[in-house]
Amino acid sequence: MSDDKKRIVIITGPTATGKTDLAVNLSLEMNGEVVNCDSMQVYRGMDIGTATPSEDERKGVPHHLLDIVNPDEEFNASRYREKALPVIRDILKRNKICFVVGGTGLYIKSLLGGLFDCPSSDPKIRERLLTEYDQSGKEVLYERLKEQDPVYAEIIHPNDRVRITRALEVIELTGKPFSMHASDHSFKDNEFDSLKICLYHDRDVLYKRINMRSIKMFEAGLIEETENLLKQGYSSELKPMKSIGYRQAVDYLEKLLDYDKAVELLQRDTRRYAKRQLTWFKADEEMLWYRPEEGAEVAEKVKGFMGI
Repeated sequence: MSDDKKRIVIITGPTATGKTDLAVNLSLEMNGEVVNCDSMQVYRGMDIGTATPSEDERKGVPHHLLDIVNPDEEFNASRYREKALPVIRDILKRNKICFVVGGTGLYIKSLLGGLFDCPSSDPKIRERLLTEYDQSGKEVLYERLKEQDPVYAEIIHPNDRVRITRALEVIELTGKPFSMHASDHSFKDNEFDSLKICLYHDRDVLYKRINMRSIKMFEAGLIEETENLLKQGYSSELKPMKSIGYRQAVDYLEKLLDYDKAVELLQRDTRRYAKRQLTWFKADEEMLWYRPEEGAEVAEKVKGFMGI
C-alpha cells in the first residue's frame, strides 16, 4: 500500500452472493457510503431485472451511481470511471469509507487503473464482422475468437455480439489477441489503494440462490417492467434490453417463450454469467475470498485496512 493514496474497499463476487447486504451492514457500522459497480444497475427503469437495491434494502446508507442513465444511452467502462472518480473523491473528502460494490469486473479494473489503449474502430472491418455475425451465426465468430484469443473468449458471453466482433476487429488490426492488449497495460493510473473482497458460495448453493432469485424476479414483475420499457419506446434491440432477464421477458411478451421456459432460461443464463464472473475474479491475485456468513471477519479486515 502507498501512504499517499486514499483507500477504498471493493466488494464484489458473482451475482446472488449478498454483496449489497454486506456493504450496507459495513457502511452502517463504519460510517460508509456505497458506489455502485454493476453495469446494469446504472439504467433507469430496470430495477427488478438488475436486482437494484430498494430503499428498504439500503437502510438509509447513501448509494451512488444507481439509475443514472436511460436504457438508450451509451454507457461503458470508460464512462463509468469518468462518473465514479469524482463521487469517490467526494466521499473520501467527507471522511467517509467508500465501498465500491458490484459484480462487473471490467468496471472495477477500469476504476482502479484506467483503460488500455486500443486502435480506433475501422468501419469497414467492423461492418464486415457484424454482417458475418448476423449471416453466419454467432457460433461461427465465437469459435473463431476461441481459437485466436481463448483467454478473452472465456470471460465473455458466447452471444455478446458487440464484444466478440470488437475483439476480432482488434486482432485483425493489430495481430495481437485482445486479451494481450489488456495484460500489456500496466494499469498504473490508479489513485487508490484498494482492499478487494470477493464473496462466494459453494456452487450448488450459488445455483440454488440464482434459481430462486430468477423465480422471484418474475414474480416481482419483471415482465411488467419490461413491457413498460417497450411502451415507453425503448427498442428490444437495445443492449440493456438484450441483457439477462430482459431478453427472456421480451421473448415471453413476443410469444417466443412460455412463462416456465422464460424462467428456466433466465436461471440457466444467470448461472452461466456467474461462472464467467468467477473466472474473471479468480484471475485477480489481490482478491480476498469470503463467504457471506463471514461478515464479522470481513469487518475486521476492513477496519485493519482503514486503520480504524
